[in-house]
Amino acid sequence: MKYPTHLSRWRAALLGAGLLVTVCAQAQEGKSSFDVLNLPVSSHINALGGNNISIVEEDITVMYHNPALVGQEMSMQMAANYMRYVAGINLGGVSYAQAARAHGTWAVGLQYAGYGTMKQTDATGVLTGTFNPKDIMFSGLYAHDITSSLRGGIHAKMLYSSYESYTALAMFVDLGLNYYNVDKELSLSLVVKNLGGQLKKYDTENIAMPWDIQLGFSKTLNNVPFRLSITAQHLIRWHLPFEKVSDTGELEVKDSFASNLFRHLVFGVDYIPSRNFYLAIGYDYKRKSDMASAGRRILSGFTAGAGIRVKMFGIGVSMAQHHANGFTFMTNITADISQFLHR
Repeated sequence: MKYPTHLSRWRAALLGAGLLVTVCAQAQEGKSSFDVLNLPVSSHINALGGNNISIVEEDITVMYHNPALVGQEMSMQMAANYMRYVAGINLGGVSYAQAARAHGTWAVGLQYAGYGTMKQTDATGVLTGTFNPKDIMFSGLYAHDITSSLRGGIHAKMLYSSYESYTALAMFVDLGLNYYNVDKELSLSLVVKNLGGQLKKYDTENIAMPWDIQLGFSKTLNNVPFRLSITAQHLIRWHLPFEKVSDTGELEVKDSFASNLFRHLVFGVDYIPSRNFYLAIGYDYKRKSDMASAGRRILSGFTAGAGIRVKMFGIGVSMAQHHANGFTFMTNITADISQFLHR
């Protein structure tokens, strides 16, 4: 993949993004709502630990993780995604990309998260009925080849939430950059995610947004079909303490340098013997430490998946068991419509 050159229009955009990041950093409190925005949409990325912003693939679903990974090689690609998440939560959606002139690509998407049927009670605990909470996200993206190796992208997202009688509407923007050296098969990325705020509040209270700054690294090893990835997330704060059950059964707080460092990192490894097949595994220490329970410490934080491409279709699956009662399954189906039309 190579990207050709226009730089001036991006300088002002990047400067504005930097100023916006500075303003948001001053308001960050470490707690947020609308965290559905951080759930994986790509089954390949889910298999790599649940978050990755630097794998260069012809898969449109990477748009939800880094808008700068979308390019003209994805033109006329359509995708459908589905995830069976913990506690009976279902997530699904569709996406489509189209080339725009010589150096640009636009994409649109719709994502839906349904949280099942929940009981509704009054203040005294008397059952009054049921309700079905949900989140719906509409999104539009534009990516542009800045140079032969550098691509930038912007992803605008409008999220509608409905929880019983409470509804909210919020607008968010992701800003991404990706550097890709095709000869060395080296990819470096920077993403500022979920900048924005509420257009309509659940009530009168102001809530923090789930914004984040992330860095990504992916590199295919020389002469072997393995690709290593490291994603650094939650970079707006260093301390990410957590509570752990000690051998005596007491809760102890972990806030050491090593634990904070690894709770920022997500690791992934791909085995890619051809462009039509991959196997992937990932590990997220933060998810492991957040979700692990006493007596079960092995599988939490690990993910795995595989994908295959046959002619114009691609299929990917991934799975994880973050908790003893929290198995998740995810699948993506992509279709290159251009191959169908050009037959």
